[in-house]
Amino acid sequence: MIRNAFLAAAALLLLPVSASAHRLDEYLQATTIGLARDHIALHLRLVPGVDVAEAIIRQIDTNHDGILSQAEQQAYVSRIIKSLSLSLNGRPLGLTLDAATFPPLAEIRGGTGVLDLRFTSDATLRQGRNHLAYANHGAGSETVWLVNCLLPQDPALHVLQQKRSRDQSDYQLDFTLVSSEPQMSRNQ
Repeated sequence: MIRNAFLAAAALLLLPVSASAHRLDEYLQATTIGLARDHIALHLRLVPGVDVAEAIIRQIDTNHDGILSQAEQQAYVSRIIKSLSLSLNGRPLGLTLDAATFPPLAEIRGGTGVLDLRFTSDATLRQGRNHLAYANHGAGSETVWLVNCLLPQDPALHVLQQKRSRDQSDYQLDFTLVSSEPQMSRNQ
């Protein structure tokens, strides 16, 4: 009987969690970083919680007409870009917007709306060790940051170490680019 109760409890834990659990009082800004030999890609997913959604909507919908116009979206993306910094081996990198998707206002208000921003930065990696620094100092005190590097698709790129500030608004990445050319032996 105890075993049956245990199995029933275990089965309940395996059931899917309801999708009604939404962020409340935080503005999640999650960044993933992709490395390539000729560029760095940043993918930002911004998710306003239910309690902060109206304040974020007011920041985007500056004329307060209930519509996020293309111009308002572009202005908000420009504000986001100004809050970001990216450097490679001590040299600042500029960011180019590749894509921006804004969800319907009802989704933002419900805590499920994801503002999806994709940026690239032209960057030529050097052979050997490289150092990338990224900072996101946007939004306000309700902001929560997450940042991580994706596993490089290029087998010549190897992540060595990731360091984050306690709140993850600052991020450091050390990685190497190993030569993909065959090494000549010293005797040749």
